[in-house]
Parts: sequence; C-alpha cells; structure tokens
Amino acid sequence: MKQPFFILGPCGLESEEFAWDMARAIKPIAEKLNIDFYFKASYDKANRTSGDAFRGPGVKEGTRILGEISKELGIPVTTDIHHPQEAEIAAEHIDLLQIPAFLCRQTDLIEACAQTGKAVNVKKGQFLAPLDVTNIAKKLQSYNCNDFYITERGTTFGYNNLVVDMRSLHIMKQEGIRVIFDATHSVQRPGGLGGSTGGDGFLAPVLARAAVATGVDGVFMETHSNPAKALSDGPNQIPLTEIEDIIKKLTNIHTAAHGK
Repeated sequence: MKQPFFILGPCGLESEEFAWDMARAIKPIAEKLNIDFYFKASYDKANRTSGDAFRGPGVKEGTRILGEISKELGIPVTTDIHHPQEAEIAAEHIDLLQIPAFLCRQTDLIEACAQTGKAVNVKKGQFLAPLDVTNIAKKLQSYNCNDFYITERGTTFGYNNLVVDMRSLHIMKQEGIRVIFDATHSVQRPGGLGGSTGGDGFLAPVLARAAVATGVDGVFMETHSNPAKALSDGPNQIPLTEIEDIIKKLTNIHTAAHGK
C-alpha cells in the first residue's frame, strides 16, 4: 500500500507574508521525510461561529497568493471552494479543489468543481453515514471527474462535539473511494467557546495514528507557527514545531501496518 500523502498548512490565509512563511517552513520538512504533500490555506473562512470572525482575502487574491507559492516553491496547493462561480477562478491556480463538509451535497458546487478538470476533494459532512458518500462519488463521476477524494472529518455527536468512527475509513475504501483523514477538524468542538470554535488539538495526532493504521490515502493536518494566535481554528491546529515528529511517526506506523 502506497504511503499516504499529506495536506499541510494553516487553517486561514491570514496574510501573504504568513502564507509564504508557512510554506517555506513546511517544504523542507516534507523533503527531509520524503513525503508528498499539498500546501493548504483557506482564502475565505465562510463558515464561522461569529459574523465578526476573520474570513480571509477572498478567492481572487487568495488563489493568486497560493498560485505564486506553488509556482516558486514547486509544491501543489489546495483550498476550499464555497460557490460554483469560484471554481473556475480557483482552478487557474489550485491543484486540488476542496469542497467543505457543510456543502458536500451541493450539486451545483460539485458540478462546477468537477468541470474544471482539476482533482476534487470533498469533505464528508458531519451528518453523513460513510455509505452516503457513494452518492457524492456518483455525482462527480457523472460530470466526468474520476480524480477525487472523500475526506473523513468526524460525525456530530451531541452538542459541540465530534467523534470519528474508524470503521468509516474502511467502509469508504471498500467502495473503491480514495480516502483522506482530516485529523485536525475531527477534534473540533464547534461553537464550543461560545463565540468561536474550540477543540482538542492534542488529540489530532492520536486519531491520525489510528487512521494511518486503518489505511488511508492521505492525511489532512492543519499546522500553525503559533496556534494560540491563529485567526481561525487555533485550538485544533498542530504547532509547526511538532509537525515533523508527528509525520515521522505516521510514516513509521504506515510501514509497520502496510509495508513499504
């Protein structure tokens, strides 16, 4: 079984300088550990607890920044697409178009992303059973998109809490779907801080280890140079200083469970 690739980067595109700093810091780690990765940052945090929360620079400016990072550093990039009209704009610069979990069944958005000809990653909604994603896969395929992934990011469990059923990873894989595990959003506590989302970032590596042992095609982990000062999802993000050691352990687990 092939070693999983990684999606790494901060939750939000807080500034152009910040995005460059993060990409330049992550690239040598990936090269040292010999892993494939996409650099990730969201140009618009459209789904926020509070209307006053940070969102980002928008699709045109955000994808321009990511595109320039990709071109200069030679690394593929990914970001979230929220509206069908954004897909074509983003496709000029973005390698992997990501559909957020709350929008995973929006047919117009799926169609728009699929028709760009780019690879598509759909976050599995917190309200979906694993077999429900076969309908998403069929939609993508009906629009001639066969280069796609489904990302597990936990299921709503009571209030302000998510849980991950590792059976979901296996079930989706058995359906012939390429699966990514989102370690950091799976430990969110949506709205858990009242005016913002909380989370248990220290548990993200724990779940990632279980997912890699179960067998996934990719691992999504948001990382930040200072999560305490992050403008979005700080409680869930992994400190940049810890990311190398975490990835090293994950690749070792993969080798032990699945071979080289």
